[in-house]
Amino acid sequence: MIAENLQKIKQEIRESCALVSRSPEEVKLVAVTKSVGSEEAAELVDLGVYDLAENRVDKLLEKKAALGDNANIKWHLIGNLQRRKVKNIINEIDYFHALENEKLAAEINKRAEKVVKCFIEINISGEESKYGIKAENLVEFVALLANYEKIEVVGLMTMAPLESSEIEVREIFSKLKKLQEKIEQQEIPYAPCHELSMGMSQDFQIAIESGTTFVRIGTALFRKD
Repeated sequence: MIAENLQKIKQEIRESCALVSRSPEEVKLVAVTKSVGSEEAAELVDLGVYDLAENRVDKLLEKKAALGDNANIKWHLIGNLQRRKVKNIINEIDYFHALENEKLAAEINKRAEKVVKCFIEINISGEESKYGIKAENLVEFVALLANYEKIEVVGLMTMAPLESSEIEVREIFSKLKKLQEKIEQQEIPYAPCHELSMGMSQDFQIAIESGTTFVRIGTALFRKD
């Protein structure tokens, strides 16, 4: 079933890219394995999906241990990260998708043994319950990160609220794309900001049309219907 779902998603990625004259090679599929066990994650790897994501530190470490030393796998932490857990995870991942304050940046910088590829999380929708910095604070936040040599801002990340209409989702993703271009155009060495991490199972097609380069898909990969 996972193999069938994967082929369907890949086809949808191709179709969404074709609508806006993009190459499917520009879009990286990140498999969110938080709802399944290590066996399903290993099956994905066997199918050629090497970008795996978890939103909890313990679950990522558990799966990484179970899947063994596979140099092809790239591990993505996509959930909120508490500062006290940074030391346990930061040297075990390849991408961190939820950098959202300077105290967290300082802790990452203190604990990291190599440069960490980070996405800054932006709260585009303005929901009080959402993590992420406000759009109007982005430029100032990026400037602050000059002090932390272990952090590379590869891009920006956001999530559209589940109850959003298609028009609202497009507006949120469009705003993030404009912010990404704004930072990218500054040509900051530690913040190239070429990437966008947006789009999940319910809205990744819209995200691709809006310019995302990373889509985080879980539910659609593992559904059994």
